[in-house]
Amino acid sequence: MDQATMRALTQDTAGSPDVLRLVETPRPRPDRGEILVRVHAAGVNPADWKTRERGVFADGTALPFTLGFDVSGVVEAVGDGVTLFRPGDAVFGMPRFPHPAGAYAEYVAAPARQFAPRPRGLGHIEAGALPLAALTAWQALVDTARVRPGDRVLIHAAAGGVGHLAVQIAKARGAYVIGTAGAAKHELLRSLGADELIDYRTRDFAETVRDVDVVVDGIGGPSWARSLRTLRPGGTLVSLLPPDDAFPAEEAEAVGVRAVFMLVEPDHAGLRAIASLVEDGDLRVIVDEVFPLEEAAKAHAHGETGRTTGKIVLSVAP
Repeated sequence: MDQATMRALTQDTAGSPDVLRLVETPRPRPDRGEILVRVHAAGVNPADWKTRERGVFADGTALPFTLGFDVSGVVEAVGDGVTLFRPGDAVFGMPRFPHPAGAYAEYVAAPARQFAPRPRGLGHIEAGALPLAALTAWQALVDTARVRPGDRVLIHAAAGGVGHLAVQIAKARGAYVIGTAGAAKHELLRSLGADELIDYRTRDFAETVRDVDVVVDGIGGPSWARSLRTLRPGGTLVSLLPPDDAFPAEEAEAVGVRAVFMLVEPDHAGLRAIASLVEDGDLRVIVDEVFPLEEAAKAHAHGETGRTTGKIVLSVAP
């Protein structure tokens, strides 16, 4: 392989994890305002395997394509006009979302301001696990719900990729945090700062939790309407899943609360805030398992079990 090409995972058809295949493809070049990043690690997210199965991105981009949004790596080159970074800088980011970023590859070219300096003391694997999940939690709690000290926050799927980071971000904002998760994950969540935990297998959160200011819901379906019952007047339900006929927007308004859908966005300022939390010891990412790039199919199959704790990461470069 020469300097004009790179390894990347691509798919030509929709379907199971086995449709992913490793190919040699032209290396991208940074356009004006962009940086070229040599990818060391790429996070694996539910959006990846759902897109693989559908065979089309949420923005309508059709096959063939390369999956992946989360990037941690080193700047290889900068395009005209870029002043934030220089070659050799370690960076992390979630470029272009919800449009294809092509992070399952050895190089990614994307707008410079959709990256931030990698948190000091954090390796590429952990940094590659952070961007999409941490930005989702940050934008849900801080930008959308405006969590303040003393707020009561309910986080569903608290041990998941977004959930375990949301627990820590809410605690860093001074909130009282209630999480739903299986009992086996309670000890970990307590170590991350959760104040109260509910085993969804044995307790109904809708019957036991009250006077909550914010609910972060990445489950959807029946949990939306049931979560409304936990909110105090003026509270906010933030859904991380697109609304469908079950989304209780009108019911929320009728009882004096707000129900909104939030889609995460690339966010330089948010990434820097997240990096500060990491550097201050207030945020740590749990990596469930690491797979080499060529074993992305195994990574997807593992993620689709729904039994992961924290994040799955692809190791791309040493």
